[in-house]
Order: sequence, then C-alpha cells, then structure tokens
Amino acid sequence: MDSLQVLQAVALVIALAVTAAGVALFVATLARMVAVLRLGQPDPTRTDALGTRLVTTVREVVGHTRMLRRRWVGAAHWFVMVGFVALVGTLATAYGQLTDPGFVLPVIGHFPPYEWVVEAIAWLTGLGILTLVVIRQLQGPRAAGQPRRSRFYRSTTWQAYYVEATILAIVVCVLALRALEYAYESAEGAGTATLLHYPLTAWLGEALVGISTGALAAAITVVAAVKIVVSMAWFVVIGLTPTMGVAWHRFTAPFNVFLKRHASGRTSLGAVQPIRVGGEVVDLEAAEDLPDDAALGVGSASDLTWKGLLDVTTCTECGRCQDQCPAWQTEKPLSPKLLITSMRARAYDDAARALDGHDSGSDALGRPLVGEVAGGGDYAGVPAGWERDPHADVLGSLVAAGAGSDGAAMSEDVLWSCTTCGACVEQCPVDIEHVDHVVDMRRHQVLLADAFPTELGNLFGNLEKRQNPWGVGAKQRMDWAKGLSFPVPVVGGGGPDDVDALSEVDYLFWVGCAGAFEDRAKKTTRAVAELLHTAGVRFAVLGPAEACTGDPARRAGNEFLFQMLAAQNVETLQEAGAEPGGTKVVVTCPHCFNTLGNEYPQLGTQLDVVHHTQLLNRLVRDGRLTPVSAPDADRRDVTYHDPCYLGRHNGVYAPPRELIEASGTRLTEMPRSGTTSFCCGAGGARMWMEEKLGTRVNINRTTEAVATGAGAIAVGCPFCRVMLSDGLTSLQGEQRAPESTEVLDVAQLLLEAVRRGQPAGQSQESAEPAGQA
Repeated sequence: MDSLQVLQAVALVIALAVTAAGVALFVATLARMVAVLRLGQPDPTRTDALGTRLVTTVREVVGHTRMLRRRWVGAAHWFVMVGFVALVGTLATAYGQLTDPGFVLPVIGHFPPYEWVVEAIAWLTGLGILTLVVIRQLQGPRAAGQPRRSRFYRSTTWQAYYVEATILAIVVCVLALRALEYAYESAEGAGTATLLHYPLTAWLGEALVGISTGALAAAITVVAAVKIVVSMAWFVVIGLTPTMGVAWHRFTAPFNVFLKRHASGRTSLGAVQPIRVGGEVVDLEAAEDLPDDAALGVGSASDLTWKGLLDVTTCTECGRCQDQCPAWQTEKPLSPKLLITSMRARAYDDAARALDGHDSGSDALGRPLVGEVAGGGDYAGVPAGWERDPHADVLGSLVAAGAGSDGAAMSEDVLWSCTTCGACVEQCPVDIEHVDHVVDMRRHQVLLADAFPTELGNLFGNLEKRQNPWGVGAKQRMDWAKGLSFPVPVVGGGGPDDVDALSEVDYLFWVGCAGAFEDRAKKTTRAVAELLHTAGVRFAVLGPAEACTGDPARRAGNEFLFQMLAAQNVETLQEAGAEPGGTKVVVTCPHCFNTLGNEYPQLGTQLDVVHHTQLLNRLVRDGRLTPVSAPDADRRDVTYHDPCYLGRHNGVYAPPRELIEASGTRLTEMPRSGTTSFCCGAGGARMWMEEKLGTRVNINRTTEAVATGAGAIAVGCPFCRVMLSDGLTSLQGEQRAPESTEVLDVAQLLLEAVRRGQPAGQSQESAEPAGQA
C-alpha cells in the first residue's frame, strides 16, 4: 500500500467516524426537539389553508421578503442560504474523492450548467458570508459607542462566529477542490479541464498545473476530508446545542413561517389571540367551569403552546427586534431578543427535566418565567432583571435561573416595560410572535399571580366601575360636542336630532374614551365631527352608552375584563341595530380601530371599521372636502408620527400622509418612520403606568420629531398626542424645542385647510383651529 492509499484510508476512517457522530447527534437532537414541541399546549389555529401557507412560505423564504428590509444583509444572507442547499452536491462529491481523486457525481458531475451554478454559488456564498462578518464587526457591541445600541448586544457571539467560520471554510474547500480538479484533470490528460467546466476557477487551477499527479491526488484527498470534517463537525456542534438558533433556524424557520398566525403571510400583529386552555378558547362563561389548577396565560414553559416553543427554538439572535424596541432603546431591561432566548433556555432546560425523568409530577415544567429573580445587579453586561445563565461558558446566553435555582426567567420589570408596539414582530425575519408571548405572560401575572404594577389596579377599577380608564361618569361622554353649531345625533338618545337606529346614518362615529374625556383629544373629535358635517356625511354616536373597547385591559393581561367590556359594547351595538359586517364605523383612536375591527370578530361581531384619516382622505378624493393651501409665506413644515396600532398593526401609512399634503403643508419625515417608526410609549397600557426605568420613550420620540425642524408634529392617535405633547412641553421647558412647535391631529390640519376655502363667517368657530391646539 503506497502513501496515497494510506492517506486515503486514514481520511476515509476519519470522515466516516465524524459523519456517523454528526448524523447520529443531529438525528437524536432533532427527535428530542420534536419531543420538546410535543410537550407544548395545543394550538388548533395553525394548519388552515395549507396551499396558501405553502405559497406564503416559499415567498418569504425564497424571496427573503423580511431579510431584504436591510438590503445588503438580505442579499448576503440570500446567497448564504442558497449555498447551504446548492452546495450539498459538493459534499457528496467529497466522499467519492476520498478514494478516487477524479470522482464526479454520475450524470451531472460534468454537466456544464450544474458546474456553472456550483462555482457561481460558491463564490457568491463566500462573498455573502464575508459581508455578514464585516457587518457583524461594524455593528457589534465593541464597534458601537454604546454597547446596548448594537443589535448583537448579548447575542451568543461564539455561535455566530462558529457558523460564519464553518460556511467560509466550506466555501474555501469547494473552490480549492475545483481548482485541484482542474489541475488533476489536466495532468491526467483527460481533456475536460476547460473553461466550459471550470468557468470561475480555471484561473486558480492554472496556478497548480505542473504539480505531479500524486501530489494533486493527495491534496484532493486532504481537502475533501477537511470539507467533510468541517461539515459534519457542524452537525456535531448543533446536535450538542439544541438552543443554537443561529444554526437550527435553517431547519426550523420554514416551519415557523408556514405555521404563522395568518396563512396569507400578514404579520402576526393586530388582534391579540384569545386566551386558551387546552387549545380551547375560554370566555367568561367557560371560565367558571375551569378546574382550579387551569393555566390562564403563560406562567411557565409548560404553558407555552407547541407553536410558542417552535417560536423560541427558531430565534437566530439577529437582534433586529432589539434594534427597534422602544423599551430597550430607552435603557429599560426589556429586550425582545433576550426575552425569547431566556424563554428558550428555560423551556429546553425544563423539558430536559421532564423528558429525562429528573422531575416528576406537575412541577416538571412548572418553574416560573416571570417573577423575582436572584440578584438584580448587572452581571457581566447583563441588564438588571435578568439572571446569569448557569451554562454561560458554553451557551453564552441568558436563561431562567442561576445554577441550582428555581428562580424566575426574568423580572417583572422586563415584562411590564413592553408597549406592544409590534416593532419586534414586524422586523423578525423568522416570524416570531413576541407580542402574543408578552400578553400571555401578563395574563398569568394578572389573572393568577395577582402580580402587576399598582397603577394598573386603578385602571382596572375605573374600567370595571365606569367603563373608561379615566373613571369619568358616562353622562360626560357628550361634553365634547357642547358649543358646536350643528347637532350630533345620538343613537337611541330620544332627542329631536337623535336617531333610533344605525340604519339611519352612514357611519357610527365611535368617539372613544380619550376622544370624549381627554381635553387634547376632544379637539380632534370636534374637528372630525365638523369635517364630516361639512362633507354631508350622516353620522351618529352612541353617547353615554359607549364603553371602552377594552384594549388597555386586554394588553395589560386582564382578559376577562376585556371580555366584559366587549360584551357590553356588543350588546349596545345590537340594540342600536348594527348589522353584521354592514355597519360602518369611523374612529379617531387606532386602539379602538384595531380592537373593533380585529378583535371583536373573535366575539362574533363584524364591523366595517375605518380610521378617520382613511375616511377623510376618501372624502377629499371624492371632492366632498376641498382643502386650500396656505399662502407660501404662511406654509410650514409638518412631520408625521406613525401610531403603532394604525401603521405597524394595521398597515395604514398612506392616508395620513396624503391628507397632510392635501392640507397644503410640507411633509418632513423623521428618520424612523413607516414600518420602522418609533413608539410614543403609550401602548400596551403603558399610558397608565409610571415610567420609572431608563429614559422616557416619549422624550426620545419627540426629540427626533423636533430635530426635523418642522413647525408641527402631526399625529393620528389621541394617546400619541398626549405623549408627544407632554414630551414637547418638557423639551420646551428645557429650551430644547421652539415655543412655536405644536402637536396636532391630522384632522385639525385638514380642517384648517378646508376653512380657508369657505366663505367668510361659514367656518365653525366653536371647533378650535390648528393654531389653538
């Protein structure tokens, strides 16, 4: 046996050994991951419209629709993804080359189109992974002025570097083998080593021509063995690390996309999912029959659905969610990324206990996800409120409890810092549903643990007793209409200008609690009413019969209070003659817009709901409202703040902007706008909670708005108006904003422009013009 044969024998033994280990560990871990998912609670909503889901998956995965929101990252990642699949044939070829340096795959091995694709993809994959490495370095915590500003802060760095090094090593091996094959075939005189077969590596192969056949054969054997060992070692590593989402997402992400909430591919925002026990929806009536130990919401890993477990399994720790999170960007302990990775580590740790029989009984997966945590300081860069991973030397991530502890995965401050703005869900390239997880954990804290911020006690009390967050009497719901020069009909009000049923009007004007009780929001309500009246739109309101839609209660976790308020409103709507799917409703509050339009259907009530900017924009287009621009000397710049529940949750971006431009003002966009807009800080019931940690979200956003130099900040939400107005007042008090800058609703800008076109004395003096906001 000559030296080449010895080398080939050794290489073959090593390759087969590492292959056996890699495949065995991968299959075993994959089976265990499936077993972990099977521990999850049922979720019967994920397998409808299979054909549509398949189309959505192909579109999102192959089209990289989410990834390409960051153009260079998306393009680089696409080539890496394609290379992972397209270069599989080169791995099969490498096994043959261990014993035969001239081995090629049957049929396609020397088929030019296949060879062209392999070489092109190899080069592009290498370029792609190098691009991602550079981006990680440029955007990493060390490169950032403030480490928390990096989306990779607290990501498990070694895992990412290992994956990147593996891909780069495989690409180098593929290209090296192609060059060696070119030289080997030339030395053998086979006559096939031409540009036709080696279009992008022939220039490398030419440098090797002249080396002896034996040396080339040995080099091919060594490089092929290295390629196999690197590839199979990767399977060994991920087999030993089931929480390595940066690697496992290659297998789990397509399934997570396929099983996302909406088969059509719509982002998993808008409606909050109803509360379930054992896969069945629980309403107020059913709740009375639940056993005492029924899990309401998510209190431990055992309460997660199998889809929730798939969610946390799939996280790649890319940090796009963290990069967009208003809580994290204002120095609060919540990071959506760390929320998911801590849930993942706790879930897999608890699942191991259950599957391996280390625990028994109901506590096998019962350690709390939220509660008091050990310590509370800042551990090696870990924010206060998170515990240090007992396996940090191996995993480098955050998990539930310290070594030997049964403490919680995260502090309550982490959970209650969320504004449910949806930026995390919007940005996540693998469709993780962060907001649903947050709301489910809040449900457990409120309904079972009785652990929630004290301010929410007042909110819940006001909602239960007075049906509005302010605790104001229902009789005052019509105070906003006092002084208007036209009547505002009330459905079933009994007055001469009132109506008996909704069938008598074009729209039900859902005023909302803020629009009825908050002084700044009342100006929006009056402006919208005047514009509808001017346009000849017949509308009516529910008046004292209207109650809060329940949005703050639901997002604060008080599901049954939400259902109580919703049931009251549904009954009121039925008594008012609302027709299923036929009654048109216009609202000024995006939270009411979202709840009435997306969540009341869960209770069997279908309404045709539009936001006031949508309806007003339609009226302008139809010529029923005619705005007139101000003279050039009086024209001012306006910047627009996208409300989260209008934009991200419901995709309404264009109508407000079109109205601003129709009003004759110049629109100046903030750097963070549209799908990347920054939250005002009021969502998720944060409007009624003190902001004690970090810096204020509304100050952050208002500072950005003022920096545009615009004379006015336009909004389309009463809560955004309150938050930005307060932020502006604070900045003006510190002389960081011009005194002339004001916060206005888009409707007020339109009303000002419409009044310019009206004959003198016709405008409604009782409704404040924009300048008096």
